[in-house]
Amino acid sequence: MSIEQTIKVLSERVRQHSANMMTEEAVKTAVVLPFLQSLGYDVFNPFEVVPEFTADAVGKKGEKVDYAIKLENEIRILVECKPISTNLDKVHLAQLFRYFTVTSAKFAILTNGRYFHFHTDLDEPNKLDSRPFFTFDLAEPHAQVLAELKKFEKNRL
Repeated sequence: MSIEQTIKVLSERVRQHSANMMTEEAVKTAVVLPFLQSLGYDVFNPFEVVPEFTADAVGKKGEKVDYAIKLENEIRILVECKPISTNLDKVHLAQLFRYFTVTSAKFAILTNGRYFHFHTDLDEPNKLDSRPFFTFDLAEPHAQVLAELKKFEKNRL
């Protein structure tokens, strides 16, 4: 299925089934894994899409990011998921900030399954920016969103 088709299916799923995605696991299964798969990542290969990746930070041992996307033995993208009812705010970003600084990731995605916030280190190298450079609402995707998402396809990173 193409990314356009997947986004259409996931958009409909979010609009119709949000009430059933009240846990982080529901969001991961119903939205995040199909989303990552549409970008060309093998979600069934635990070496490529690493679930519960341990990203120890100073003073914080055993912390785990929901998914780390690994290409050519390098972490490229971190993905942190929250329940769909979660308002994505600085508390959740602080957690992702810690993960970002202790890995080789170039991008970090914070999502509640409906809203996706893409972050990187444009302001200061190796330090996650507090403001996302790209956000979108999966329930109401626009043509520009699809063009931007294609930049994150496996064959382009």
